[in-house]
Amino acid sequence: MKTSTETDCIPGMRRSSREGRYAERVLVGVDDVGEEERIVIWIERRSGAVWAVGRVVNPQLRDSDETRPEDVVFEGFELEDALARANDTLEDDVSVLEGDGLPADAKPFTRKEVIPLLERWFFNR
Repeated sequence: MKTSTETDCIPGMRRSSREGRYAERVLVGVDDVGEEERIVIWIERRSGAVWAVGRVVNPQLRDSDETRPEDVVFEGFELEDALARANDTLEDDVSVLEGDGLPADAKPFTRKEVIPLLERWFFNR
């Protein structure tokens, strides 16, 4: 049985876990057996003014787009800390891809990217 927090305004539609995401990067690499692998890293804002950074490999292969506890690499109250952790995570994955000889061009996460979305949320609620 679904609760009201699991559905969108359209009956039968599940709410997306992406609703709170303020920035996202997708890297494409190759796994150990040569299959394409997608790595998604994001910054989201959660209730209680908590910033979270997540990282997941091959989210398209999951039954649900809901974030799992093991996907979260950071939670805290400071945006600067979230940006730093997201960029460290992104840099680690880019280094691995480059080490494998694959192109990995990903822009760093920036405050300039996140603040307009935060302001829109704050002033439109």
